[in-house]
Amino acid sequence: MLFWEFFKVSLFGAGGGIVLAHRCAVERRRWLNEAEFGDVLTLCQFMPGPNVVGIAICVGAKTRGAAGALAAFVGFALIPATIGFILALLLLGQARAPIVQQTLHAISAAAAGLMIATGLRLLLRRHRRDLRALAIAMAAFAALALVKLPLLLVLAALAPLSVAATMVWRTKAS
Repeated sequence: MLFWEFFKVSLFGAGGGIVLAHRCAVERRRWLNEAEFGDVLTLCQFMPGPNVVGIAICVGAKTRGAAGALAAFVGFALIPATIGFILALLLLGQARAPIVQQTLHAISAAAAGLMIATGLRLLLRRHRRDLRALAIAMAAFAALALVKLPLLLVLAALAPLSVAATMVWRTKAS
């Protein structure tokens, strides 16, 4: 089941696998709830590699242990690895061709749009009434998109700030 679900995420994801992984793991299969998916996505953003691969591994591990993690990973990675290998062979000498460059730019734009949509969906569903979370999200967006600071620098600054703010708020609420 995990193999086929993440195989479909990979097959139809086209750079936007997080949206489909969310739909699969939270809405259809209910392997995770909304909060757990948000936590898994946050964890995967700290890990190296594509976020959706980390999500597949985490969902697989949660539902079926190490075998589930492996099944979800292989299911997700099979298509991109095969396509990447074939494209590399076909386009090896054509990387600078305008049509190849334009295609890659279009794919990048589509993937960026899907990531923004997923981020907004998670933010608005989970934190729409939490002004602190919205402020941290806006600060991260401004630092990354507008000021163009490196991701690791933004994470190093905002992660401890977010944890401290949460701890202070929970202490006051108690």
